[in-house]
Amino acid sequence: MKQEVRRRHGDTGKILSVNTSSRKGQKKHGVGLCTLKEDYGMEGDAHAGMEIRQVSLLAQESIDKIQALGIEVGPGDFAENITTEGLVLHELPLGTRFKVGESVLLELTQIGKICHDRCAIFKAVGDCVMPREGIFARVVSGGEVRDGDTIRIVSPDE
Repeated sequence: MKQEVRRRHGDTGKILSVNTSSRKGQKKHGVGLCTLKEDYGMEGDAHAGMEIRQVSLLAQESIDKIQALGIEVGPGDFAENITTEGLVLHELPLGTRFKVGESVLLELTQIGKICHDRCAIFKAVGDCVMPREGIFARVVSGGEVRDGDTIRIVSPDE
């Protein structure tokens, strides 16, 4: 089944932006480079340490949907830690593993989320993609992640 997912979605993408914020409920800002710690998340980010939502990812292709409505948004505006390009993240099955850069291994733990408070983007356009298309991952193996790194779907034993 994982082979079918690879063929349908492509197995390699790119990290467009690495983003953090020091407080919850804020947009994240591009930092270019960060360290992900095993079973913890992104150093310096307010959401680190959560059990299954250690790192958040959103595809640029999802952001493009909101931009098409005439809203100026970009990486980090949906509070995602990592903005990607080239993989349809929200259509992948739970448990999918990603190799990021040289050493980081992430495992998909959740697709979407419940938004308790409507964000500024939702209020402006009546929609937000993060609750449907944002994904969350656990850090299986840590290391550095930077803008421009590859993100690749790997087999469960890698």
